[in-house]
Amino acid sequence: MKPAAFAWERPDSLPALLARLAEAPTGVKLIAGGQSLGPMLNLRLVEPDLVIDITGVPELREARVEGETLVLGACVTHADIEDGRVPDLTGGALQRVAAAIAYRPVRNRGTVGGSLVHADPAADWVSALTALGAEVEIAGRNGRRTLPVERFVTGALEVALGAGEILVAVRVPALPAGAAWGYVKHCAKIGEFAHAIGAVHLDPGAGRGRVVIGAVEGPPVLLADARPLFGGRIGTDFVARFDIQAADAALRKSGMADAVERHIHVTVLARAVAQAAKPIPLHRRLEAA
Repeated sequence: MKPAAFAWERPDSLPALLARLAEAPTGVKLIAGGQSLGPMLNLRLVEPDLVIDITGVPELREARVEGETLVLGACVTHADIEDGRVPDLTGGALQRVAAAIAYRPVRNRGTVGGSLVHADPAADWVSALTALGAEVEIAGRNGRRTLPVERFVTGALEVALGAGEILVAVRVPALPAGAAWGYVKHCAKIGEFAHAIGAVHLDPGAGRGRVVIGAVEGPPVLLADARPLFGGRIGTDFVARFDIQAADAALRKSGMADAVERHIHVTVLARAVAQAAKPIPLHRRLEAA
C-alpha cells in the first residue's frame, strides 16, 4: 500500500521549525528516523496534509555534556549511542540498551526523541530513560520547559506535548560511582517488540534506587523509591534482598490483574536485578574486515 498524498518540508533551524508548526494546518506530522511513522503512512493509519522532516535542524542532532548531565538531541540515533559517537555518563548503560533495540537498520535511522514521542509501551527508551531519571526538553513558540520522562509519557502512544511543541532533547543524569544498572526484556524473538521489561537503577552507597516495569498496557510502572522491593533497604546485598512478593503486589496495585502476566514481568525484573550486580560490559562494534 502507498501513503496518501501529502506535502513535505524540511526546515533548517529550530526557529523556522517552530514558526512553521505555529502556522501549519492541524493535519501535520513530524518525521525524523521514520521507523514508526513510515509504516503508519504506508498503511494509511495516518493521512497528514503535511510532513515536516526535522533532521535538517542541527541542534536536534547534537549531543553534549553539561556538568553531570548528558544532553541528547532528539534526532540522535540509537546507532549513535551504540557505536559510541556521543558522550556517555552512564558507564555503558545507554550503550547496552541501544545495542539491543530491534535490528541494525532500525538503529541506524531510529531516534531517541522519536521513540519517546511515539510512546510505544514496549519501546526500550520509554522504560530505560524513566529508570535513569531522565528529563525531556520541550520547545514551543512561548519558550522551553522540561518534564521528567515519567510525566512526559502519559499513556500508550500518548505524551504531554502541547500544540506547536516539539521534543528537542533528552537530559540524562550521570550514574554515580558504585551505581548498579540492570535492563532485561523478554521478546518472543530477538529484535521483536518486548512483552516484558525490567529496568533497575540502584545506588547502594546512598541506599536508594528506581525500578521500572515496562511493556505494560499504559506507561511504565515506576517505583521511584525501590526500597520496598528490597525489604526496606538497598545495600550491596540487593540481589539477595529482592522480594518477589513485593514486586507482584506493586503490579497488582498498578492494575495488572492477570497472575500469569504478573509472573512474567516479575521474573524479568528479577533477572534485571541479578544483572545489576554485574559490571556493565562495554559494547564493542564489529569492524568490517
